[in-house]
Amino acid sequence: MKTSIRRYLKRSSEPYTATLLVLPLFVVYQVGILLTGGVRNGVDFMTDLLFLAADGELGTYLVINVGLLVAFVAAVFVMRKRGEFKLRVWPWVVAESTLYASLLGTTVILLMQQLGLQDLPFAAGAGGQRELVDILVLSLGAGIYEEIVFRVALMGGLFWVASKALGWKTWVAALTAVVASSLVFSGVHYIGPMGDDFAMQSFLFRFFAGGLLALIYHLRGFAVVVYTHAIYDILVMIGPG
Repeated sequence: MKTSIRRYLKRSSEPYTATLLVLPLFVVYQVGILLTGGVRNGVDFMTDLLFLAADGELGTYLVINVGLLVAFVAAVFVMRKRGEFKLRVWPWVVAESTLYASLLGTTVILLMQQLGLQDLPFAAGAGGQRELVDILVLSLGAGIYEEIVFRVALMGGLFWVASKALGWKTWVAALTAVVASSLVFSGVHYIGPMGDDFAMQSFLFRFFAGGLLALIYHLRGFAVVVYTHAIYDILVMIGPG
């Protein structure tokens, strides 16, 4: 049993496997944008590039996404044949991520209560009621792009600069990278037409959530943190209040 768990933990966090597990979410998100009339995540940097590559043609855009799915299937086939990829890890990644997502908000609230921060003013999210397809697209976009931008690129980049270029101690570089990337992660939710009205409690809530997502990314890898983030956003947006 312990051997099976260790094997799963290793396989699910392996970078190539993690990328393959996330790729279908990316394609569903890109196609879903068409169904929402262009509603997308605020840090989505790929959609414009894909439309540019398609020269603005809807048919070409869809062909590109179908091509990505074909590449996904081919990669899975090749890696499975080599014994480097086990598709059966996917439902376990979803289950593990769902567990983390269901505990994320409660954990942040408990942490804020321990720090005496629960009574600060809280602003409601912007946008009101949304259609289910909008919720799914926005949640998938948040899971994919916000993790790429804030955890993989920003946190990873800051850690590299601090530890390698500046020669800081590993724990100092890691703490700085987590805190700085979480501050930026929280701050961007108040920018743009879909941004929330600023309130300190919601800012701190997202800051601590960013820190927990950073921990999940560090311990469990890219796929698990993407699914956790996306599932959490879905639960929040379809839940009462």
